[in-house]
Amino acid sequence: MNVGDAAHRSGLPAKTIRYYEEIGLIAPARAANGYRDYTSDDIHRLAFLRRARNLGFSIDDCRQLMALYKDRGRASHDVRAIAAAHVIAIEEKVRELQSMRSTLQKLVHACHGDERPDCPILDDMAGAALAGGKPNRGSDRPPVEDGGLGEGGVSRLATRS
Repeated sequence: MNVGDAAHRSGLPAKTIRYYEEIGLIAPARAANGYRDYTSDDIHRLAFLRRARNLGFSIDDCRQLMALYKDRGRASHDVRAIAAAHVIAIEEKVRELQSMRSTLQKLVHACHGDERPDCPILDDMAGAALAGGKPNRGSDRPPVEDGGLGEGGVSRLATRS
């Protein structure tokens, strides 16, 4: 079948299928006329890749998972190790997103949202430190690595009234 049919059956865009071929994740046969000729096994592999990518696995992880899937002599602990590492990465991303949400909530709360030009949200993004209630634009403090929270995990701007 051609790439359009493969796209329809696998649920992937034709462009994605061509990309997967380009990077070596799949290798469909070529018909006598040079066109790609996808088999039902190719469609199955494409659906496998679609599911893996929807679960957030990287291309490299997909390559490893595909190799393990094809290897009937595989050890399931190899597959489990890849999945477990991915779960850890997801948990870290969730922590990062929760930290960003918390910081943004505090900044939104600190912002008056009125006609005045001062904006604690912009000040925080610019890395300004508040000294005596005024942004210290000349601060040479290193950027905070905890999503904009100051010492103790509390934004200096969140306490502003």
